[in-house]
Amino acid sequence: MSRTVHVDLGERGYDIHIAHGLDAVLESSGKGGALLVSDSNVDPLYGDACAAALSKRGFRVERAIVPAGEASKSLDCVETLFCHALSGRMDRASVVVALGGGVVGDLSGFVAGTYLRGVKFLQIPTTLLAMVDSSVGGKTGVNLPQGKNLVGVFYQPIEVAINLDTLHTLPDREYFSGLAEVVKYGVIWDAEFFDMLESRVQSLRERDPEALEAVVARCCEIKAEVVARDERESGVRAILNFGHTLGHAIENVSGYGELLHGEAVAIGMAYAAELSCRCKGFDRESCERVIRLLSACGLPVSRRGLDASVTWARLREAMSTDKKAQDALPTFVLAETLGSVVFKCDVSELVLRESFESMP
Repeated sequence: MSRTVHVDLGERGYDIHIAHGLDAVLESSGKGGALLVSDSNVDPLYGDACAAALSKRGFRVERAIVPAGEASKSLDCVETLFCHALSGRMDRASVVVALGGGVVGDLSGFVAGTYLRGVKFLQIPTTLLAMVDSSVGGKTGVNLPQGKNLVGVFYQPIEVAINLDTLHTLPDREYFSGLAEVVKYGVIWDAEFFDMLESRVQSLRERDPEALEAVVARCCEIKAEVVARDERESGVRAILNFGHTLGHAIENVSGYGELLHGEAVAIGMAYAAELSCRCKGFDRESCERVIRLLSACGLPVSRRGLDASVTWARLREAMSTDKKAQDALPTFVLAETLGSVVFKCDVSELVLRESFESMP
């Protein structure tokens, strides 16, 4: 079985191919250079096979490996990859290929969008989070000490090749982290999808192939529809940030890599659900359903797992530098009902603090 989802962006449009096996999903071919970027966890598993597949399709492959983890989303790593591109004689006909999770995709996309003012970019995501979220939509970037994704460009790939078989080697913690973004789509866009996730959560936890194919495809469809309406996040695309305002602050304050992105976002979603109850009339039972589903997916939904140094004062400071903040005031995506959210919501300082402190 295989599925194809099209991201309709006119001349910048592209297909997302979803199947089992790299040969079943990788369609790009060419005669130029390919800078294959992976990390120290993924390259030993899939680097050789991917390089061989690219070579078979006519590419001259230069490989670059970055350390696994969020710390590689840095300007230092960008410079390192530029040097790899130059030593590999990458020109404007070349392609940067991201083989890995969200860190590798974000980093490689930024390099592709800026090297020689832009070369082709191919995404081969190997984590659930990257498959359903970060590989689709053209957001690229790196972190600064002051915050996450503060330097970046919108730069669309030419193709997203999703080989579901790579999920078999993903550690449980990384896999569950990706389920946070899956749940998000049900909250922000599709209540029926949320219902389906509740009914099939055990199959998802067990990585059932049929359930995974259906869920990944539906998430990509939703992401593609949102991006097609608003490519550069000037409007409705902002709904994809549900749970991310606090989530990014938690990642910043706790130290990038201490909590995985999906874990921090899950706590942020529980917080956003509480804010939604207080500010937008989101009913309490729906709020509890969101929290129960996240928990059933093996994700944290409370403050208990946070280090004692992650105080409200430090989180509030971090939210002030979030790229979505306006005049240092954070804005939120909040739910009115399951499947329907609003964005650019202002919340009073009192409610922000009380909602956080009311979390278990």
